[in-house]
Amino acid sequence: MPGALQSLIVRPPTGRTSTLQHRTRLPSVAHFEIPGRKSSAAPLTLKLSSVTRTPSIGAAVKCRQGDGDGEQRLPQVSSSSRSKPLTKFVTDNFLPIALVSGVVLGFVNPRLGILADRYYLSKVSTFGIFLISGLTLHDVEIRDAVEAWQVGLFGVVSILFLSPILSKIILQLRLQPQEFVTGIAMFTCMPTTLSSGVALTRLAGGNSALALAMTLISNLLGIFIIPFSITKFIASGIGVSVPSGKLLRSLVLTLFLPLILGKISRDFSKGVADFADRNRQILAIISAILLGLVPWMQVSKSRSLLLMVKPESFLVAVVLGVLLHGMLFVFNASVIQAFSLVSNGKSIFAKKENASALLLVTSQKTLPVLVAVVEQLGGSLGEAGLLVLPCVAAHLNQIIIDSFLVGLWNQKQDALGSIKVA
Repeated sequence: MPGALQSLIVRPPTGRTSTLQHRTRLPSVAHFEIPGRKSSAAPLTLKLSSVTRTPSIGAAVKCRQGDGDGEQRLPQVSSSSRSKPLTKFVTDNFLPIALVSGVVLGFVNPRLGILADRYYLSKVSTFGIFLISGLTLHDVEIRDAVEAWQVGLFGVVSILFLSPILSKIILQLRLQPQEFVTGIAMFTCMPTTLSSGVALTRLAGGNSALALAMTLISNLLGIFIIPFSITKFIASGIGVSVPSGKLLRSLVLTLFLPLILGKISRDFSKGVADFADRNRQILAIISAILLGLVPWMQVSKSRSLLLMVKPESFLVAVVLGVLLHGMLFVFNASVIQAFSLVSNGKSIFAKKENASALLLVTSQKTLPVLVAVVEQLGGSLGEAGLLVLPCVAAHLNQIIIDSFLVGLWNQKQDALGSIKVA
């Protein structure tokens, strides 16, 4: 062939361009003119391989150049996009996952949990939960709690005076061992949980200051009211003494002191306040982990007793505890609904933040106070371990159930927020 290749002319395609070519900008067919040939002659046609550029939508996508025959490989979704649903599920349900993990760990290897309880890790975890509550407690939340004093008053009355009435119904049941029934009946006379109600209220976006107030007041007053309740509704005249001084010191050291310490640190140090506000989600996760330590230690201590009891009897006791929590929840929800209807939705009870605090705090019962009371009974109402065992299950169940409810509330709230934004 004489001469050298003189020119490379790329002619645009004639006629209509296919949709695929238009979208991906595929290069047109190249035509080479060879010197010595007439322009009217049909050009020499060659196919050129191309690389299609695919835009990234939400995840990293790879598109490699094809082989010599022009074949294109499908885009590959990165592993980070596949892990997003799992990460969101863990984030939305971190508290119940932590609680269930604590229960499983206590069953599998109780030694570490027993050792942790021996060194008062339960008190440390409660101290940490209320310290975080103080660090993240805004003044406006305290004002909201004061404004909702009617809700707090009803909450304390429901916890200490109304819920113990259910013990009369529970005592009509016959179950072997009978201590299971007696223990659940005693559980109705207890004040609210020391930490989980407040932690769950905060996670639900409720009035955490109101939850704190109901927790502190019900536990302080409970020291003096619990002996009366157990004597009237359960013991039928048997003298019951509650270690009031010991319980009072425990409440001050593990609840009131860390709460005040956290609040003072926030108010007197702008750096501490800014840090708490910037890291609210991290602090909430730490609080959930501390709360998860409680069932881990309780199950570790009770594992030997659990293995001695017949599975069917213990299952009935567990169901009984779930029913008790359900009855308390339905009762308090009905009161909120009644006040809301009477006031046409303008009642302080109808405010979402107050309603969630009331539901979560008044529907739970505390285990540590029950354990302290049982220790002082000296076996007058039955074997101490059997009295406590069903209450351990009831305590865990109420926290796990409510943590799932909080997760559902938050998901519903997020869905409503996304609809409004759209």
